[in-house]
Amino acid sequence: MQRSRLVITLGDHDITINDWHASAIAVESGAIAHSKIPHRETHMIDSFRLNGRLALITGSVRGIGLALARGLAQAGARVVLNGRDAERAQGACALLRDQGLDVDYSVFDVTDHQAVATAIDALEQRLGPIDILINNAGLQHRQALQDVSAEDWHRLMSTNLDGVFNVSKAVARHMIGRQRGKIINIGSVQSELARRSIAPYAASKGAVRMLTRGMCADWAGHGLQINALAPGYFQTELNQALVADPAFSDWLLQRTPAGRWGNVEELCGAAVFLASSASNFVNGQTLFVDGGLTSVV
Repeated sequence: MQRSRLVITLGDHDITINDWHASAIAVESGAIAHSKIPHRETHMIDSFRLNGRLALITGSVRGIGLALARGLAQAGARVVLNGRDAERAQGACALLRDQGLDVDYSVFDVTDHQAVATAIDALEQRLGPIDILINNAGLQHRQALQDVSAEDWHRLMSTNLDGVFNVSKAVARHMIGRQRGKIINIGSVQSELARRSIAPYAASKGAVRMLTRGMCADWAGHGLQINALAPGYFQTELNQALVADPAFSDWLLQRTPAGRWGNVEELCGAAVFLASSASNFVNGQTLFVDGGLTSVV
């Protein structure tokens, strides 16, 4: 990063002072006849850095959540992993720490409204202000809609939709008071498109897209930026059955203009953008990272 500069005028000469704390002494002493207003020069790439930021990512002990945690930590953030299983959370935390990354973890269930509020308050007390929240916790249920039980419907909605509301509300209470914060809700191509056998999932992700807009409507005026990141089809352990299915993979490769499955690391650039000050005027949007799948018929 370039240092701050102050340009001062003495008679007919302009003098540049690189350390403008020194120039303040000159101003106070009356040695400067005239000064231009100092400004701090930064490179554009610095607006993408997350140094000094604290990020909480729900559902981040494996898969996409773990990849996003690694990506944000590599961009400079201190990342708090989350899951319901303490042993898995500790293991994921150790894995990233072994890679030299600054990570911690917090165990709570996103579907438990009061437990979430308590956990968020405790995190803020222990680690400081949460600057970035990524709502990634979610689950899938594959079954023809006419056979989906009420219990399975509510279980999926409780995690995929209620969980986003629970954690966002708990974190936003603190962010609003500080007049700043980033919330990224993980949607899906199913926020836009439906497929057979996953109607409850598609309904939940469509609702997440609209909830993102609703959060923008209510919270943007308080200095928060709330956006959604919508992945296409990525190779994860949860998708391994589909990856291993030749018929499905052949369909997907033909349906996706990029002609391949996504790698989870390819989500990190978009997440870092939405988490950084580079996106300060981006609000209520859904960014699809899907190899072009939602752009063509």
